[in-house]
Amino acid sequence: MKTHRAVRTPGGLSLRVDVRTLVVGTLLLLVALTASVVLIGTGDFPIPAADVVRTLLGEGDPGQEFIVTELRLPRVLVGLLVGASLGLAGALFQSVSRNPLGSPDVLGLGQGATAGALVVIVLFSGTANQVALGALVGGLATGFAIYVLAWKRGVHGYRLVLVGIGVSAVVTAVNGYLLTKSDIVDAARAIVWMTGSLDGRDWDQVWPLLALCAILVPLVLANSRGLRMMEMGDDVSYALGVRVERVRLVLMLSAVLLTAAATAASGPVGFVALTAPQLARRLTRSPGPNLVPAMCMGAALLVSADWISQRAFGAGQLPVGVVTGVLGGVYLLWLLVTERRAGRI
Repeated sequence: MKTHRAVRTPGGLSLRVDVRTLVVGTLLLLVALTASVVLIGTGDFPIPAADVVRTLLGEGDPGQEFIVTELRLPRVLVGLLVGASLGLAGALFQSVSRNPLGSPDVLGLGQGATAGALVVIVLFSGTANQVALGALVGGLATGFAIYVLAWKRGVHGYRLVLVGIGVSAVVTAVNGYLLTKSDIVDAARAIVWMTGSLDGRDWDQVWPLLALCAILVPLVLANSRGLRMMEMGDDVSYALGVRVERVRLVLMLSAVLLTAAATAASGPVGFVALTAPQLARRLTRSPGPNLVPAMCMGAALLVSADWISQRAFGAGQLPVGVVTGVLGGVYLLWLLVTERRAGRI
């Protein structure tokens, strides 16, 4: 059975399609959408999946329409967008660094966004929108610092990861200092935000993240060929006509923006960016960054984790960031053992 097929468009453009990757991506998207429907129906007022679908199509009764469209749908959409953004950002960083540990979690971008949010909360007692803006600025500043410190005739592999770990340690210390200097009310508010949660999310978080994804996802996919060439090394990429540093800068900036925006919308949700690209690659068994499967995997993981938090813990549910942290920590330990046995670390 052929795993790749050539598709020719009427305009004469020829594309090579990996059948397994297409099937896996489609199945992951279906899993994410199915989990979303189930999650919308979960809560103090349960709604059957068939009624959820009917309501989303505009055929539900007024009570169900209010619960679905005003209370639960925004939360689920934020979960899908945050999961997809983190999955894509993780795939970009792991591909650029050519290292399975090269994710926003390890590089400290989430901690940087957290620092920006804490500055707004602790020093200025800012509103929710101001906290989100602070998280976005903090993530961008941390990404810029990592890029500058890792630069030496380009940004490569383990240097990026090691610099990111160092920056993460520094920013974590800053976050601890900010917490010790805050009063009890601001500290409690900051701790709640730092757990990473989809609770109380509404359309105000959906639209900015959706707009950013609508801009950045096509930009990233348009540069995916250059990213795939770069996995063979900079010299080969230059020989094939890829403008390596330009492509790397565009993709890293996109990954930083996606991570910072996702963190601003939901707080720091750990390990989705680390696990989603690796799980997607193991399912597709395809070389390359697997950008679209990583996005679908990230969305499926986050909404599934949110459903687990609600079903397993009921009214006293854990924030989704705690659930992904537990599952992702187990995966990270397994990944480290695997990499060590393979002699790569």
